[in-house]
Amino acid sequence: MARRKAQPAKQDPGPEHRFFNRDESWLRFNARVLEEAADPTNPLLERVKFLSITASNLDEFVEVRVASILQRIEDGFTVPAEMDDDGLSEQARLDALADQLHRFVHAQYDCWTRDLLPALAAQKIEVLGWQDLDAPSQEAAETYYRNEVDPLLTPVTIDPSHPFPRVLNKALCLALLLRRKRGKANSLGVITVPRSLNRMVPLPGPAGAVRFVPLHEVIEAHAPRLFPGYQILSCSPFRVTRNSNLYLQEEESRSLLESVREELHNRRKGDVVRLEIESGADEALLEDLRMNFDLDRWQIFRTDGQVNLTRIADLYSAVDRPDLKFPKFQPREFAFSRDSSGAPLNIFETLRGHDILLHHPFDSYSTVEKFMEAAAHDPQVVSIKQTLYRTSSNSPLFHALLEAAPTTDVTVVVELMARFDEDSNIRWARSLEDAGVQVYHGLIGHKTHAKLALLVRRDPDGAIRRYAHLGTGNYNSVTARFYTDISFLTANPAITAAVSRVFNYLTAQAEQQSYRPLLVSPITLARDLLDLIAREAEHARNGRPARIIAKMNALLDGKTVTALYEASQAGVEIDLIVRGMCSLRPGVRGLSERIRVRSIVGRFLEHSRIFFFANGSDVAVGSPGDTSEVFCGSADWMPRNLYDRCEAVFPVVASALRSRLRNEILETYLQDSVKARLLQPSGEYIRVPRQQPAIEAQARFMALVTDPNAAQPLAPTAETASAGKAEQATSPSKPRTPRRRVKTQ
Repeated sequence: MARRKAQPAKQDPGPEHRFFNRDESWLRFNARVLEEAADPTNPLLERVKFLSITASNLDEFVEVRVASILQRIEDGFTVPAEMDDDGLSEQARLDALADQLHRFVHAQYDCWTRDLLPALAAQKIEVLGWQDLDAPSQEAAETYYRNEVDPLLTPVTIDPSHPFPRVLNKALCLALLLRRKRGKANSLGVITVPRSLNRMVPLPGPAGAVRFVPLHEVIEAHAPRLFPGYQILSCSPFRVTRNSNLYLQEEESRSLLESVREELHNRRKGDVVRLEIESGADEALLEDLRMNFDLDRWQIFRTDGQVNLTRIADLYSAVDRPDLKFPKFQPREFAFSRDSSGAPLNIFETLRGHDILLHHPFDSYSTVEKFMEAAAHDPQVVSIKQTLYRTSSNSPLFHALLEAAPTTDVTVVVELMARFDEDSNIRWARSLEDAGVQVYHGLIGHKTHAKLALLVRRDPDGAIRRYAHLGTGNYNSVTARFYTDISFLTANPAITAAVSRVFNYLTAQAEQQSYRPLLVSPITLARDLLDLIAREAEHARNGRPARIIAKMNALLDGKTVTALYEASQAGVEIDLIVRGMCSLRPGVRGLSERIRVRSIVGRFLEHSRIFFFANGSDVAVGSPGDTSEVFCGSADWMPRNLYDRCEAVFPVVASALRSRLRNEILETYLQDSVKARLLQPSGEYIRVPRQQPAIEAQARFMALVTDPNAAQPLAPTAETASAGKAEQATSPSKPRTPRRRVKTQ
């Protein structure tokens, strides 16, 4: 049925700014993770893990984003580097950001001290200070210190012959204000807490209880032994975060690998961006540290509790309490096709019959591993090509490449500059080269972020065929267990030929005008994306069905956001599922009133990218006559993905697989009323009103694995129903279980 032709929307002045600031948007994302830590409906130890994740996220934000702003100010830039229309200078933006960061840290420690520590104690999981330990616990801690800790310590006293030590990035240290027992002048002492030891030391406790003391408290209690002849006036743990950006002059480098190696060494010595120290630290001690690290006052973050909340994750692995964790989940194994006799076909025979779509972690990643292992062991496979952005130690995929190298032509494009994985990627590159693999490092100036594997095989019928894996996630079997991603395996000649052309581009810079049916950045993806959005707008103007549903990690590209605004004004209904940063301001009359943005934060990290375009189709997705298009890929809608990286976005053509992506996966996310938050025109995220029956997307996907018939199919949401939800969200109903609002701004 044709729709009523959309009429031009009446233009409103709209908000003062059309775009949200990316850094503020990121802080709101981390606040949503913090809400999960504060949410009593989550298992207690999972809440501890969520809080640890917020601290790890904040570390990366400070050492990359805040460091970048400081660097630009130091270099004399006044206008922000990224798209924004708030008119603020770099310094004004930094001032506002600093205030928000301090508020967020306060909220983190409020959650730890007011919520989690008492809740842990109620479950007989005690985190105690040294002064709170009874005699048996102190004796056990003494033994642990003597055997495990003391041999690793190097106390330093700062004097003319002993300069301040080079404190490593994010290393926990103790600062001590010292005075010689026979002198009057104060001096500074430093002890680095060994990184190789767990931050929580287990101790004996009452029956049924689990007891810990923080490692730094054990060291502090024994500090007088490390500084004989000194009186310890005060002692406080501290931690510095350094600038961790890499500054490479690639064009002048003879070897990118050697340049990255050198810069990694320099990263450990980057300028200090942040000092974390316990709130009770002595002012004289604090001033000594501030002057030594050359910091402004705003760069000092006082913590109401132990410094470095990332390491409270040690509690999760140390405490054997399944009742306080998410139930274990076993993913679904893919069922390969069978021949007429009932025998299972191998993966190549299966792919010649149909494509395979996997939704991780609900579908086991083992199918991807079997694909690569089959390539390594099959003598009919004559060539293997693969990109590696991030991988894991002892990865089956990595070992499959090593095994195949002696007998097969193996080519691997390793991205050396995958942030914080550069060191491990250098090791993988060296190991692969030693095994006889042809290793390339991609294109100068463009990270290789595409997730591609291509096999060439001589099949039993004598034909040479290509088989490919394309994905949204990294070739990492560890993260595949807790990241949601899409894997696509195919023998489709058009797609596999396009994958081959992408590899030629990566190894020889053999650039082509088109990589269809793939959308490839930095060459075609940005233009193709704008064309797809414009096509939906044209359908709407002509009264045809027009809808966009896009799931991604971040939406920051100004041209793309502007195109979405124009499509909304033309009459296109747009639902965006954006986990993290989003610069688009939804729901503004005359600008974006047909756009809804939701974020889902749950047990698994939402990492898949799925893009649906109705393309004028007025029939169900996957049914005869359906003209809609569905794409998946490695790229978010960010400038770096569209213009500065090599990315690959691929179409899913098979009707059944397109239907699964649209009607099962995307539809479930759109109807989540438990973990979803809706972005408001003000920039605030509020929870979707709880529906009956309540739908939690990730829980539903797990239920479908254990029993595909357990859940009734969801009725597709109409655009008006989605719009209604957005309007209702401005006054959300009260959740079944009270949840404390985490305020960070």
